[in-house]
Amino acid sequence: MKSFQNTFFLVFFMIMENAAFAQFPPAAGLPGTTAISNDSSIFVAWADACEVVRGGFDISQPSLGNTWFGEAAAATGKAEGNSVNVVSLGDGGSATLVFGTPIINGEGWDFAVFENALNDSFLELAFVEVSSDGTNFFRFPAVSFTGIDVQVATFGALEASKIDNFAGKYRQGYGTPFDLADLEGTFGLDLNHISHIKIIDVVGCIQSEFATFDSQGNKVNDPWPTPFETGGFDLDGVGVIHASEAGIDEEQNLIKIFPNPFENVFEISFDEVLNNDFELEVLNTSGLVIYKDIIRENTVIDLSDFPAGLYFVKYKTPKLGFVQKVLKMN
Repeated sequence: MKSFQNTFFLVFFMIMENAAFAQFPPAAGLPGTTAISNDSSIFVAWADACEVVRGGFDISQPSLGNTWFGEAAAATGKAEGNSVNVVSLGDGGSATLVFGTPIINGEGWDFAVFENALNDSFLELAFVEVSSDGTNFFRFPAVSFTGIDVQVATFGALEASKIDNFAGKYRQGYGTPFDLADLEGTFGLDLNHISHIKIIDVVGCIQSEFATFDSQGNKVNDPWPTPFETGGFDLDGVGVIHASEAGIDEEQNLIKIFPNPFENVFEISFDEVLNNDFELEVLNTSGLVIYKDIIRENTVIDLSDFPAGLYFVKYKTPKLGFVQKVLKMN
């Protein structure tokens, strides 16, 4: 009986230990990643304006002053995927971006945030918050399973698979996507009229007096200190996947995809004759266009030559653009 109990508790401990280190999507380029290239045609817009509040070189040494590299305007327009045209936030600094055309809660991811990490492991993280009135901001539920026994050093490494809903998860040129559906039911937030996004640098210090915490109360451990003019999160841009446009609801509701998930083929059908031709693209999670056509009638898409996984079906007319996701099962 005692042997059985010992075995039971050992198995239980192993299950709980594995749960505590649950795996999230991995680095850009690996199977299962959610990274999206800055050159992907999935993006229909970028931020129009940006206001920056700089953080310090080192939060534990205020006398060192604040970071200064880059201008706020570097975070507007398309993310360029380099280390020059960025704005550095410093410890706890923030950038508030404004979108003239509001972001809406569409199917799947709605926008992506770009940082300038030089590789897949030197990752500087940030919280992401959204607002529909420019005053009240609401934070995505970020999670970090990086250990806190040892401080990640200034040029230390993180594993993308232990990080979720933090900006900065992917190397430069690849955005971290966010789904507004994660904030459904949030009082005071209109998910179909997101006008502002705030990026807030994570102070990755594990000392309690300076630490920041994820949505589960875990200390967030990332490279620290970074006492340079380029310290903290380096914002490259924010790309919009679903934007509000006149007529988008009416036309999107006409379009159906079946089956979804699918095995090799799926059909795009329309409830009625469309007034416009649609430019249709199918993209993989790296933003590579694998199918492109102009359609106005029901169309069968064959992806039998492509691996299982998530794909994006992007539609575009002269008035609007929107994206739906599809899942290939084998």
